[in-house]
Amino acid sequence: MTQPLNADVPQAGGKRSREEAGSENALTSAVEDVDSKPVLIRRSLRQNAQKTCPYMDTINRHLLDFDFEKVCSVSNVHLNVYMCLVCGKYFAGRGQGTPAFQHCLEQQHHVFMKTSNGKVYCLPDNYEVLDASVKDIRAVLHPTYDNQHISRLDNDMVYGRGLDGTDYIPGSVGLNNVRATDYVNVVVQALAKVRPLRDYFLDSAHSSFDSAFATRFGALLRKIWNPDNFKGHVSPHELLQAMSVMSNRRFSFDKQSDPAEFFPWLLNTLHSELTGGNKAASSVVTEVFQGRVQVTSRDLRRGGSPSTKQLPFLHLTLDLPPTPLYRDDQERNIIPQVPLLNLLEKFDGETEKQDIMGIGRKYRIAKLPQYVIMHMKRFVKNTQQALEKNPTIVNFPLKNLDLAPYVTEECLASLGGGSCRYELVAQVIHDGTHEDGTFKAHVLHPANEQWYEIQDLHITEVLPQIVGIAETYIQVYRRQSQ
Repeated sequence: MTQPLNADVPQAGGKRSREEAGSENALTSAVEDVDSKPVLIRRSLRQNAQKTCPYMDTINRHLLDFDFEKVCSVSNVHLNVYMCLVCGKYFAGRGQGTPAFQHCLEQQHHVFMKTSNGKVYCLPDNYEVLDASVKDIRAVLHPTYDNQHISRLDNDMVYGRGLDGTDYIPGSVGLNNVRATDYVNVVVQALAKVRPLRDYFLDSAHSSFDSAFATRFGALLRKIWNPDNFKGHVSPHELLQAMSVMSNRRFSFDKQSDPAEFFPWLLNTLHSELTGGNKAASSVVTEVFQGRVQVTSRDLRRGGSPSTKQLPFLHLTLDLPPTPLYRDDQERNIIPQVPLLNLLEKFDGETEKQDIMGIGRKYRIAKLPQYVIMHMKRFVKNTQQALEKNPTIVNFPLKNLDLAPYVTEECLASLGGGSCRYELVAQVIHDGTHEDGTFKAHVLHPANEQWYEIQDLHITEVLPQIVGIAETYIQVYRRQSQ
């Protein structure tokens, strides 16, 4: 289970004074929702629902933003929260004495939407409004997808249009950079292009989980693919808050982090949250990304028989060759290039890697996942323990990457003639130096087979030739069909 996201809410188990308990009870009573009333009262209120409301023309869609945490702006309570559809602020409750009721009286704002179910109410009369004109607002608050819609996402080219008139492509939209969160944005953009993971979270059966972290990750994916957004970008604010809590601020808003560290943490955390902490159980994460690697080890100093074991992996780490120490004849820095197939020789079962303890290891892939994540070890520490960037360009194919030479015979036999070839669907690149560089994402939009470069809110088309020569850092490959 995840930790509570609201740090100001008192935790059970501590001793409180009579005044504190009374204050909390008063606050709970103030925000108590009418939906929690007895059945007869709720039935009476529903009978008073009206199809029209004289204040519907006061709704200002330009001020509505559902990307931020649904917390009352007055009491900081996250239960029974409503959005004022006139000013876009969040308030708790709607009965007399609640922040929403007081806001209505003070500001003459009368139309409120409950964030948990999208129902609209008119205050202070407190009746439900049954008006079809707010359907578009509900589609932004809680995007929904049926199975037919999901099955056509990669085939039908769809454009959305924001309230400001700008067009956007659902599935390839910008993400706000909240202080220093580009490392989060590029990973989310890459995962949004992983079809089985995307389809799982877009399915209405998986719209809510016991885990707040998994729920917010799914909500972000649904917003990224929503063709009815009011704007052509999304803020990952709610996911970032849950991420900061889950990682004990290892990953946070205001501190730059490494996407190569965040990527596996995110996958492992999602798997743990989806399985209730049972790491041995299966989840959509392990079904899509988990493979196995066969490791043969031997002690090169003492000798002895080698030992072999298989280990699970969610990503493969590839070592770049060292950067040249000298300049060329024209006194320019040499930027070396290396084929991806050379880096993959690490997994040919013959190349032996020796660690500082004198243990030699040979690797070979024993199970190929649907999607293979590769991490180029581009940032390394020098002799002074300072982090440096290796600028080596990795030459790689966008399609038909053959991994057959790097898998065991048992793995080939288990595929039954299936494909060992993969195609690139997304990659994270790094531009600039280690100190002031930026992370960007290259993603392939399947409906039009167009590559896009996404840096936070900025989206531009990019040629496949440019994708192939960028300073790739993390790559996501999909197994091709036979």
